[in-house]
Amino acid sequence: MASKFSQSFKVTRQAPELIVPAESTPQEVKKLSDIDDQEGFRFQVPVIFLYRNNHPSPAMEGRDPVKVIREALSQALVFYYPLAGRLREGENRKLLVDCNGEGVLFIEADANFSLDELGDEIHPPFPCLDELLYNVPGSDGILGCPLLLIQVTRLLCGGFILALRLNHTMCDGYGLVLFLNAMEEMAQGKPTPSVTPVWQRHLLNARNPPRITHIHHECEQLDDSNDTLHTTNPNDLDHKSFFFGPEEISFLRNHLPPRLKNSSTFEITIACLWTCRTAALQLDHNQTVRFSCITSIRNKGSGIPLPQGYYGNAFGYPAACAKAGSLCGSGLG
Repeated sequence: MASKFSQSFKVTRQAPELIVPAESTPQEVKKLSDIDDQEGFRFQVPVIFLYRNNHPSPAMEGRDPVKVIREALSQALVFYYPLAGRLREGENRKLLVDCNGEGVLFIEADANFSLDELGDEIHPPFPCLDELLYNVPGSDGILGCPLLLIQVTRLLCGGFILALRLNHTMCDGYGLVLFLNAMEEMAQGKPTPSVTPVWQRHLLNARNPPRITHIHHECEQLDDSNDTLHTTNPNDLDHKSFFFGPEEISFLRNHLPPRLKNSSTFEITIACLWTCRTAALQLDHNQTVRFSCITSIRNKGSGIPLPQGYYGNAFGYPAACAKAGSLCGSGLG
């Protein structure tokens, strides 16, 4: 995506390096869970964080963010050592992580702009993400590649940008936060993470043989032959971000019937988006449309007592279904 800012955007990178655990770690092979190694999770997910030069702790004042993060990363990998390994496939394409300590990719960089110069560019799709998260050649595969890539870019204002790319089969968002929190604690001088990481991926393996006890709309094959999105030229589509603040939510809530006035912000936002998207696609009124959303199974009373430090993928994609005509002709309620 081109932007006015990208014309003067410049990042100077050092050569990528491999960061290994600060201490020796177990050399072993671990199986991923049946949720982890689904085909749909075999991709790299980018994440970006932007930090101003306003350190809350005097201990961080004047410290080089690149040096701090590099050292904290190496120390955190002692506890999260599978992330320093490499994936391979076993029987029936079962994913295994070879905990060989080869390390994760790390890039040191400097940019020619300050954070304030970004202005209203700080929203997805983020401009020049490929400059702030350089794709090291040969590093973006699933098997035999680094499981994590981190680039730390210093800014002219003293702030910095931390961008990373994670192999999704290894962690979900919760798991990534656990790892980043461990890095933060290492940077603060703590010897161990406050939450001990837990592997135990066998907890989310399917029964053998499987036993289906519920209807799973997310797995059903719907007739999308009339879906205009599948026949639309991709070049005719535009990517934009929409922000729902208190005023927008209040406006939408006022369009709900009294019995639904106490709906959550999530429910209101999704109702609006699902209805608007369905209307925009101009589908046949009898066509079934489906809304699916990531739902964590942690702390849901699902009968699977996942430990607090479990950092594998632990979510599903439950779906709601409706007829397009019913969805668009019944109001937001």
